[in-house]
Amino acid sequence: MNELHVDWIACDGRGLCAELLPELVSVDPWGYPLIADAAVPAHLEEHARRAARLCPRLAISLNAVSPPEPAARPHRTQWTPAGTPARRG
Repeated sequence: MNELHVDWIACDGRGLCAELLPELVSVDPWGYPLIADAAVPAHLEEHARRAARLCPRLAISLNAVSPPEPAARPHRTQWTPAGTPARRG
């Protein structure tokens, strides 16, 4: 999965990203990008890459995000079958 990232220091509010990727980016009254959900759907990845590549200040980037790892299961000796912590000591 990929996410859009805005470098707020580099962005000067031209709004080209919103023109190139209106499905994910809108602009505030001053032209700065507003991204409601940073996650980029697979069918829009190429459009997001294009918006990042054509940004005049290179303030938009598409970053790969690894999926979250599953939660570790506790070792059997640490927990009772009922799922409550075992007494120590």
